[in-house]
Amino acid sequence: MGPGFEKVLEYVYILVGSGIVAVAFNQFLLPNRVASGGISGISTIFHALFGWEPAYVQWAFNIPLFTAGVILLGGRYGIKTLVGTIFLPMVVFLTKDMEQWTFDPLLGSLFGGIGVGLGLGLVFRGGASTGGTDLAAQIIHKFTGLSLGKCVALIDGMVVLSAAIIFDVERGLYAMIALYVTSKTIDLVQVGIGSSKMALIITVKQDEVREAIFNKINRGVTRLSAYGGYTDQEKPILMCVVDQTEFTKLKQVVRDIDPAAFVIVTDASEVVGEGFKRA
Repeated sequence: MGPGFEKVLEYVYILVGSGIVAVAFNQFLLPNRVASGGISGISTIFHALFGWEPAYVQWAFNIPLFTAGVILLGGRYGIKTLVGTIFLPMVVFLTKDMEQWTFDPLLGSLFGGIGVGLGLGLVFRGGASTGGTDLAAQIIHKFTGLSLGKCVALIDGMVVLSAAIIFDVERGLYAMIALYVTSKTIDLVQVGIGSSKMALIITVKQDEVREAIFNKINRGVTRLSAYGGYTDQEKPILMCVVDQTEFTKLKQVVRDIDPAAFVIVTDASEVVGEGFKRA
């Protein structure tokens, strides 16, 4: 793919992702009064208290926050974030009269969280954000020194707490569920399902194991320098990343050569490079 196509694809991610967030908000979160953080949560609260149109509330917060972000943070968000900032409330406005899919707040929080997480994950893959509390958190982070994660948690926590006070504790708990599901769905969209395994192999038969992995599994091996903590002798470690389907074969290859080998296995959430997905 050429750079021009990739640039177009980024905007497709932003527009489609923003649209998914907006529909999930209108179908699941807003009608069930699930204020799961962010500007959308604030607009849910204001809609319940004053009847204000959520799209207008979102624009009223997002546009000034984007302007402040450009002024205070050096304009690094650029046109793509501006597109998400404007487009998402517009879709919220255009889809506000769609028939509601569920009146169950638990289903609303679960599927609303999934929808928002899916949409935001796509927006992030497009190299942008939808503005709102992301920008507010960046600004707080710059002037207070608090970590970015704590700033985001602080803002979202205040929105969820406000929902629990204004509506009831049960709605606040639903909002926490939606917020959790959103974060997990974003991770899933960003890094995918962990279908690869990373193995660290400690063996006295390094050369034989390495050659077997090359020849029988057709995977590369990296040799890491290490020393035994008890013996203080050099014990290099072989590191190898394989697909889930190749993992059983890797264990068998190592066991056949050195039954006493020490093997540590972890999930590799994302593997980019030759033999795996491209960057």
